[in-house]
Amino acid sequence: MTALTLARPDDLERLAGLVAAFHDETGIAQDDTTRRAALNPLLAGSPHGVAYLIGPARAPIGYVILSFGWSMEFAGMDGFVDEIYIRRAVRGRGIGSEVLSNLPKALAGAGLRALHLEVRRDNTSAQAFYERLRFAPRDDYMLMTRIFD
Repeated sequence: MTALTLARPDDLERLAGLVAAFHDETGIAQDDTTRRAALNPLLAGSPHGVAYLIGPARAPIGYVILSFGWSMEFAGMDGFVDEIYIRRAVRGRGIGSEVLSNLPKALAGAGLRALHLEVRRDNTSAQAFYERLRFAPRDDYMLMTRIFD
């Protein structure tokens, strides 16, 4: 079983490096100062989200970041997989499947009622991967975003 370790403040360097690699790979433009400012509250225990290191805590092979909210529709706390990243060299070994299969089980004890994620409409292989893990598109709904300047 792949280890998931709740990231803490002393994990900032390891986690920031992994997040930078993910952002580079996916074309997310974010400077290091902003990235660290976004990670610090999660590592300090914010109730709004968590970051987990995937694999050995001292040499992680990836991470997953979740944010939490409240849903009337799902009658309680829901979560959003904000980012999940596995180093390219170890992809295809079932690690992502294991992480995304075990997270709902682990978080259900904390009251999590639903877990959401976002995937590009043109990324059919990722969609198929998530559907195998029982994530389902909600045909009547579309994620919309307003960014505050």
